[in-house]
Amino acid sequence: MRELMKVTREKMTAAVLYGKRDVRIEQIPVPRVEAGEVLVRIKAALTCGTDLKVYRQGFHARMIVPPAVFGHELAGVVEEVGEGVESFAPGMRVVAANSGPCNKCFFCERHLANLCENLQFINGAYAEFIKIPESIVRQNLLILPDSVGFHEAALVEPLACVLRAVEKTGIEEGDTVVVIGMGPIGLMFVQILKSLGVRVVALGNRSSQLTVAKIMGADHVVDSTHSNVVEQVRKVTSGRRGADVVIEAVGLKETWQQALGMVRRGGTINLFGGCPSGTHIPLDSTLIHYSEITIKANFHHTPRHIREALDAIHRGRIKAQSLITGEERLAALGGVLERLLNRNGDLKIAIIP
Repeated sequence: MRELMKVTREKMTAAVLYGKRDVRIEQIPVPRVEAGEVLVRIKAALTCGTDLKVYRQGFHARMIVPPAVFGHELAGVVEEVGEGVESFAPGMRVVAANSGPCNKCFFCERHLANLCENLQFINGAYAEFIKIPESIVRQNLLILPDSVGFHEAALVEPLACVLRAVEKTGIEEGDTVVVIGMGPIGLMFVQILKSLGVRVVALGNRSSQLTVAKIMGADHVVDSTHSNVVEQVRKVTSGRRGADVVIEAVGLKETWQQALGMVRRGGTINLFGGCPSGTHIPLDSTLIHYSEITIKANFHHTPRHIREALDAIHRGRIKAQSLITGEERLAALGGVLERLLNRNGDLKIAIIP
């Protein structure tokens, strides 16, 4: 019976990255599954800030070396399963994370699977099919509830990163939290924080995104293009002391530094947004020391947070569709990426193979 389920096509359409801003739509071989692996027919792949960075710089040191198919936020249908796979069968609707930890290394043994020394990444969501390796099949391939569509499900991976950051930052009900950056990640933070009973100050540089933040529940919105943005934020905090927590979700030197001016004494800063490699930022050591400011950062996710993210989407803690502002065919991917680089106000675009 399994033989009848195997893909009979030899070629598929895929977006192959060759270098800086060089992506080509090509016909390439359909991946062949081995023992423990699963072939997924992609129904939706979402654009992501990380994909834009990869497209702009032409590579990612840990995740992709061109020429290679890229993209990593996906949901689809099981097309074929390899020998030994018992939890999945052709026709199942699934979502896959973009990595799987080894569970044996120094960091995995310390419950830091996101920092796994042997973390196995996958790329290739911008294609008709993707092969899911055994480590991800075993830990991070999930069956979708009937009520969750493919577009929404593809948000699981970035949402898992947000959920882990909120957990590790130690945010409590009633806290005032500033979120810097109202892209898709920042807007996810707004929604999750509001579900926890947090007072949210949303900081962004586009009126359209600030409007969305307000609709999603932000208590205050601040336009970061205005002068003295730090003072504007402090105005809406108790006694102008600053926020209990500041989450930087942009990844710029300037906003990392602004975060220090927005947090209260004894508060916490989470530098969630990754700056370009080699960035060095001067810090006011006197301010950090005498104000007892805690500085944290978060990278990636764990299998537990992937499951929590799917549950959050299923239960409606995230208005997933509000983060997806368009849909395009795979052939249009190059133009979509160029448009997003120009910061035209789009959030996430669903790419349909």
